[in-house]
Amino acid sequence: MAGKFELYKDKAGEFRFRLKAGNGEVILASEGYKQRASAENGIESVKRNAAEDGRFERKETKSGGYMFNLKATNGQVIGTSESYTSTSGRDNGIQSVMKNAPDAAVVDLTDA
Repeated sequence: MAGKFELYKDKAGEFRFRLKAGNGEVILASEGYKQRASAENGIESVKRNAAEDGRFERKETKSGGYMFNLKATNGQVIGTSESYTSTSGRDNGIQSVMKNAPDAAVVDLTDA
């Protein structure tokens, strides 16, 4: 099963997206956007930037876990991972984003 982006509205009414791997795991999540078009642009930015390893910022969390951000060419964060318990888990998450994002379909879960 291929990866997919889910576009949805959060409780505050903002548009967000998440990238899910073929197994259904969320591997990247966005910030909230006021406009649908901004969230859609964010998805396109993830698709463009995910193939480049240098766009991934690898970080350690305050609680000792590991996570990553995907950044656009302008340095802005366009997606954030969950927290992983190991660097290898985080690095596998990055590989999954690199593999799934470029060709992932977009599923619209908003009520338009």
